[in-house]
Amino acid sequence: MRVMTAAAALLAVATAHPFVQPVRTQNQAGAQGPAPAQAPAQAPAQAPSRPLRVIAFGAHPDDAELKASGVAALWAAAGHKVKFVAMTNGDVGHFESAGGPLAKRRYAEVQACAKILGIETDVLDIHDGELMPSLENRRTMARLIRDWQADIVLGHRPYDYHPDHRYTGVLMDDSAVVVVAPFFVPDTKPTPRNPVYLYYSDNFQDPKPFTPSVVVGIDAVAEKKWQCIGAMPSQFADKDSWQGRTVPNVPAGDRERAAYLLDIVKKRGMAVADQYRDRLIALYGEERGRKIQYAEAFQLGQYGRQAPPDELKAMFPIR
Repeated sequence: MRVMTAAAALLAVATAHPFVQPVRTQNQAGAQGPAPAQAPAQAPAQAPSRPLRVIAFGAHPDDAELKASGVAALWAAAGHKVKFVAMTNGDVGHFESAGGPLAKRRYAEVQACAKILGIETDVLDIHDGELMPSLENRRTMARLIRDWQADIVLGHRPYDYHPDHRYTGVLMDDSAVVVVAPFFVPDTKPTPRNPVYLYYSDNFQDPKPFTPSVVVGIDAVAEKKWQCIGAMPSQFADKDSWQGRTVPNVPAGDRERAAYLLDIVKKRGMAVADQYRDRLIALYGEERGRKIQYAEAFQLGQYGRQAPPDELKAMFPIR
């Protein structure tokens, strides 16, 4: 009888919270298409009636920080609750150290970053390079989303050069809907409805390119993001850091190296703003949209709740 009850409950959840809806490709917030020559200033989006709860997953202890620390700082400053979670401990992401010492160091780095941003953070004890889209990890991600009672879930697209990134995206997709199911990981409280799922931006084209649904200007908190990056020298300053050893033309001096690698991160933020300038203009209006220097972009996932364009804009710190 219990199996019948669980199945009936899951069917009721699926009926009450449909998740397979047409993915909006036109007229979304920041939709594609040329902006008018003189785009009118947009009316301010109405702020959410209560603090939002946002959880952002990264494959390693620096990924969410790279892709979403600007919007996280803006959310936190507005009183919303944000948590970053690294799905692996990053214990092989260095050319000189590894294992427990590196994992502890990277944990301390993202904790320092979280203080700068005004958010919470956690790191799972899964070895770097060994994340799998298993049932156990699906349950872990679902518990994290349910414990946080997330309204918004952020993470990688499942198309990426690194298996940990890909499988973080797969686990995100697989967690959608079941986070609402009362008998899936029943030791945690279900979310009241399917969260809005969004992917970080990337430049991969196969099997399909990133298409932004929301682009957020982060100029007001850019310095916090740069401080956060500076708090992770194991990735962005050490001679034997991943960036220090794989990026070409890195200076030999410690200060010069750190400044050089930080400048690359800044240029990435500028590239996002320039690439999606038409979206920024659509969201912020002509004058503000053209002035934004740094941005972060996100794509609405098709398996999460399909928030209407005006609600999606209002959920993000676009004012």
